[in-house]
Amino acid sequence: NEKKKENIRSVGYFQLFRLATWKDVMMMVVGGLCALLHGTALPLMLLVYGRLTDTFVNYEFEVQELKDPNKTCTNNTIYWRNAEMTIFAYYFTGIGLGVSLVSYFQIFCWVIAAARQVQRLRKAYFQKIMQMDIGWFDCNSVGELNTRLADDINTINYAIADQASILIEKISAFVFGFMVGFIGGWKLTLVVIAVSPLICIAAGLMATVARLAGQELKAYAKAGTVAEEVLSSVRTVAAFCGEQKEVDRYDRNLVEALKWGVKKGTTIGIFQGFLWCITFLYYALGFWYGSQLVIESKELSPGSLIQVFLGVLIGAMNLGQASPCLKAFASGRAAAKVIFEIIDQEPEIDRFSEGGYKLDKVKGDIEFHNVTFYYPSRPEVKVLNELSMQVKAGETTAFIGPSGSGKSTIIQLIQRFYNPQEGMVTLDGHDICTLNIQWLRSLIGIVEQEPALFATTIAENIRFGRPGVTMEDIIQATKEANAYNFIMDLPQKFDTLVGDGGDQMSGGQKQRIALARALIRNPKILLLDMATSALDNESEAVVQEALDKTRMGRTTISIAHRLSTIKNADVIIGFECGQAVEKGTHKELLERQGVYFTLITLQNQGTTSAANGTARRSHQKMYFPFKLYKRLECEDEADDQVQLVPMARILKYNQPEWPYMLLGSLGAAINGFSNPMYSVLFSEILGVRKPMGYERCMLCFTCLNCLLTELCDVFFSHFIQEYAFARSGELLTCRLRKLGFQAMLRQEIGWFNDPRNSIGVLTTRLASDASAVRGIGMIVNSLTNIGASFGIALYFSWKLSLVTVCFLLLIGLSGMFQARMLTGFAHEDKKAMETAGQTSNEALSNIRTIAGLAKEKIFVESYEQKLELPYKCAKKKANIYGLCFCFSNCVFIMAYAASYRYGGHLVININMELICCSFRVISAIVTSGIALGRITSLTPDYAKAKIAAAEIFKLLDRVPKISIDHKDGKKWDNFRGKIEFHNCKFTYPTRPDIQVLNGLSVSVKPGQTLALVGSSGCGKSTSVQLLERFYDPEEGQVLIDSHPSHTVNVPFLRSQIGIVSQEPVLFGCSIAENIRYGDNTRSISMEEVVEAAKKAYLHDFVMTLPDKYETQVGAQGSQLSRGEKQRIAVARAIVRNPKILLLDEATSALDTESEKMVQAALDEARKGRTCIVIAHRLSTIQTADIIAVMSHGVIIEQGTHAELMTMKGSYYKLFTTGSPIS
Repeated sequence: NEKKKENIRSVGYFQLFRLATWKDVMMMVVGGLCALLHGTALPLMLLVYGRLTDTFVNYEFEVQELKDPNKTCTNNTIYWRNAEMTIFAYYFTGIGLGVSLVSYFQIFCWVIAAARQVQRLRKAYFQKIMQMDIGWFDCNSVGELNTRLADDINTINYAIADQASILIEKISAFVFGFMVGFIGGWKLTLVVIAVSPLICIAAGLMATVARLAGQELKAYAKAGTVAEEVLSSVRTVAAFCGEQKEVDRYDRNLVEALKWGVKKGTTIGIFQGFLWCITFLYYALGFWYGSQLVIESKELSPGSLIQVFLGVLIGAMNLGQASPCLKAFASGRAAAKVIFEIIDQEPEIDRFSEGGYKLDKVKGDIEFHNVTFYYPSRPEVKVLNELSMQVKAGETTAFIGPSGSGKSTIIQLIQRFYNPQEGMVTLDGHDICTLNIQWLRSLIGIVEQEPALFATTIAENIRFGRPGVTMEDIIQATKEANAYNFIMDLPQKFDTLVGDGGDQMSGGQKQRIALARALIRNPKILLLDMATSALDNESEAVVQEALDKTRMGRTTISIAHRLSTIKNADVIIGFECGQAVEKGTHKELLERQGVYFTLITLQNQGTTSAANGTARRSHQKMYFPFKLYKRLECEDEADDQVQLVPMARILKYNQPEWPYMLLGSLGAAINGFSNPMYSVLFSEILGVRKPMGYERCMLCFTCLNCLLTELCDVFFSHFIQEYAFARSGELLTCRLRKLGFQAMLRQEIGWFNDPRNSIGVLTTRLASDASAVRGIGMIVNSLTNIGASFGIALYFSWKLSLVTVCFLLLIGLSGMFQARMLTGFAHEDKKAMETAGQTSNEALSNIRTIAGLAKEKIFVESYEQKLELPYKCAKKKANIYGLCFCFSNCVFIMAYAASYRYGGHLVININMELICCSFRVISAIVTSGIALGRITSLTPDYAKAKIAAAEIFKLLDRVPKISIDHKDGKKWDNFRGKIEFHNCKFTYPTRPDIQVLNGLSVSVKPGQTLALVGSSGCGKSTSVQLLERFYDPEEGQVLIDSHPSHTVNVPFLRSQIGIVSQEPVLFGCSIAENIRYGDNTRSISMEEVVEAAKKAYLHDFVMTLPDKYETQVGAQGSQLSRGEKQRIAVARAIVRNPKILLLDEATSALDTESEKMVQAALDEARKGRTCIVIAHRLSTIQTADIIAVMSHGVIIEQGTHAELMTMKGSYYKLFTTGSPIS
């Protein structure tokens, strides 16, 4: 069934051009006509060549007659008609000039038309992806979508650009070649084409190439998914020493691609070998029967024989040479299959739809009517079960309940990210499915616990909330969100760049910017999904007050685990198992003593006097102003100007495959030698005008035997060449991709902060660079061809050879110029596509945020703008490529004109033997010209390969500032876990003018717990990153068991550390695999996984799932609630059994009940371990051995809870009143 489905949906050749406009069609028609005329050039030359041959042969025959001892001649003089040769030269020159004109427009028109269509295709594909519903993204990987955008569309471009025009040219030459054959002699033509049905058999083999190419691309897309997931979670990978594991996972997908690539190469080898076999069968059959017609029946003159034979031969050879074009088409069709499937797919919820009602007046009443819902990626798990509830207009409704009870799902249904399977959601009595989706989302403002920011300035991020707002509006929104003060402290203020995903901001700063973005929308409906969870006490109080004001007159839904923040809500709804189990005010629900009463009682136990503490961390606290961004682009220009690498270095990475390379080169050499050998045999056979004795007949017989021998050799040599080079090329591609990926994971974390190394750029580089470094077989084949041809030509007539070679040098210089120019364009094009790739990656990674803001069209427009530069590069490339192509084709024909004219001159002056020398020399040299032309045609690919190789080797050669090599640094057996920070000063590499740590000094003994508290941005998380050796301090030292951290082996150090952060990163595999990720140095049994899950209070939840521990968590854990993700992260840390435990607000995302259980598990896990806690709620750190209060990168107070309370300093104020730390 799957095979039938594949065949039904396969893309036809002409469907590749489905996005062509009438202008494109006109350009392709003009280019096609030019290619058609170009294809007639060689057959036209044959008409001249036939007459020229008759002139040569007649003269040679008369010379031979004079040498016959049995004959006498009274006048021993023969006059050579040199003027006739001049006329032939004029004919050749005219054809050459015509070819130069049509070949330029042939290439220019097709390359430009292809560039326009590919630009349109990228736009259509990206637009369709941005149009798809969120449920579709749950089932499709962002990494795979990005890989297809980069790699697969390049494959389509290759198929519909110059390859299409060359195919038309070859078919034209095939048709007109046969026409010339029939005009010259229909009998010989009919006999020779008797073997043409065999071509159909060979062409049938190409049908499988498309399927094999499709499977190869599919495997590479999966590898791209792995790369995108790993690079976006690189800190988690580094923390758990998972680099080698991820490289192996990436490599497994590459091995799958290798398998399909080799199969594809083998099939092409059989096809080309078979096709060349047929060509040499033409040779043998044509020579044998043609000689009969010339010598015995005299139906043909030697010139007519040449015309017929070469006409059919050129036709057949051009059909054979069309095989790379067919290969490109097959790969293009395979790539287009998935691309067009997505473009043709209709989303369940069309985010660009203009349809649907827009209500004149919105009150804000929201009602759920018996709603049943499950996620498309997990249809077996019912999330909402016949839910019925009402949220009244203008009221604040709070949702409470354990993690996984469906609270966040309800918010997603209100935004219409999904449609319910049963029931309906209404706004003011109207089913939201009947409302205009863009209008609906414009009414909604949302702030999430894990807000996504875009890689632009703070002001632009806020402006995403509502386009066209003034700077005054932005300032007012930031003041309401308590973000204004910290923004004004930054050097670039509102022009500060927030970094990729907002990673240059702390957690609290990100949340306040997101809050300002929501407030500036002035929404009718406000959705707060733990909106203040990342704020410190002072910020939360101010923001909560601002929210209380903004809620006036708005329908507000608030999800909170901190129940103290929702006491004043008009209605509180309690959820369990996807149903609303209770509803009422704070007072009513307390009296009812149900779910809410239980949760608030648990939360209040032991926390009556506790105030909420410090801000959550982010992965990294640094600031990235606009000027710095510009400076980074400009600095170290030599770094940006990539140094091209010699071919020898590329071949060095292919060294393990040297037997395949040798075998392939041998096959290519035999193939390259076959055409020059043919020119020798051809000239010998041409000399047999009539029976001239036993020796001449034996020579003819020997020549025919040689041709038949070549028949066998050519099949095997072509098969060997294609198979061997396909295998070595695929292995090289896989190796370079793997080494590139390995080199990326080897870099220090600071390297990923550089905008030039963003996730989008790196994944695009992996997808396109390695695959460009191939194509040695054609080069070896062509070079052997040139070498053999030159040897033959120089042996028989060095003078004529030198004249002909002058023209070939022009072809070579043209190729060099073309390579140089196209290399520059390829570099520009590559940089431009990386920028576009960065935009697409950012858009697809943050698709929920973009959908919630209804800003899909803005990102589509941004991506389309980024595609303008590659299109301009393509236009420049079309001109250069077209000019070089027309020049090399013209020079090739001019070489004929000059060679035969000069050959005629040599006949008069030095009595050169015409047949054996002139034909032999010119045929050999021109054959080498064809080979040189083939090399020239490779220059666009060569240019890309050189740039790609340079980028790869630049990455491979980079020495990371922090080595993760297992051999570097100290290791010791008795690791105790003593940690000391001695006067540590640190600034982030991307922002050297902001001091994050300013003389940090604190120590913790083995087995002790150190709690770090302080306001957002004071350096708490930076301290943890120094301990993990993500960075090294600029001054001072971090000591581990009295060893300076920079002398300690990094994998050894990280293997002793376990971390649980507030925003845990999960990988797109099963729950069990995610838990096993805790320790990548050994094989973890299922019993250990279950034990860790029980300790993290995760086991019971997992057992309720249909697939238990094999349940897939989705990309970055998207199929789980935050609490479920957090518990998996805790289990992952427990299974590691570390000596040092880092808890970075580890329970912040959990509901009250879960938090109690997990906190108990963490308290148990802390026993006997050194532990550093970054506290979210101060009540959780009262038992810590040392509590250190941080401010502006230094410790201002430290001691136990009792000691600090006695001191009545900053900690006392923070604990009792929530006052900020000064």
